[in-house]
Amino acid sequence: MRQIVLDTETTGLEPSEGHRIIEIGCVELVDRKLTGNHYHQYLKPNREIDEGAIEVHGITNEFLEDKPLFEDVAQDFLNFVDGAELIIHNAPFDIGFLDHELNLLGSSKGSMSDYCSVLDTLTLARQMHPGQRNSLDALCKRYDIDNTHRELHGALLDSEILADVYLRMTGGQTSLTLGRQASTNTSQTGEIKIRKLSAERAPLRVIKASDEELKLHQEKIESLSDALWK
Repeated sequence: MRQIVLDTETTGLEPSEGHRIIEIGCVELVDRKLTGNHYHQYLKPNREIDEGAIEVHGITNEFLEDKPLFEDVAQDFLNFVDGAELIIHNAPFDIGFLDHELNLLGSSKGSMSDYCSVLDTLTLARQMHPGQRNSLDALCKRYDIDNTHRELHGALLDSEILADVYLRMTGGQTSLTLGRQASTNTSQTGEIKIRKLSAERAPLRVIKASDEELKLHQEKIESLSDALWK
């Protein structure tokens, strides 16, 4: 199974207002393993970048002056992602911009759905962690992924971080599968599969805490000023 973790940076928030893509970053997963194969491209947008956007990603108009246009690299990009499942955090944003760029090239290029399927990790995270913050930074903290090197947003860096987040989110207890491939624990949509134990399996032994352990536990709780379970 080939998956492409993708992120973009843009001149602003709305393609309907003429905003354009200025960076595309992709990393490749095959059978849930990073292959080292990636696609990365800065793009000249032929318009000014919003100041608010520059504060997010740090990419300036001057830096992009000598970069290619989207139309110059469109086919190479489509060749890279063709046939894969795209993994994107807040996919409607990136797909909306990519479809807008393809639309500017004419009907011959179609839309992203003609080339790829899409898995939105933001939607997946909201299903798994309802009512919680599910930004990429919040997910890194939740899944203990180091992103301290991420001072600014960048398409390639963010796609690399998202790849780690996605694998943690969908991996289940892969360390306990006794050599089986992690891909057997998940479906192609990222849904975790449950492997039931045999009904003939002997009951698991239940080890209860001793009186001394219960006493030490209670003393520890009493020493905490903000314990919610007192």
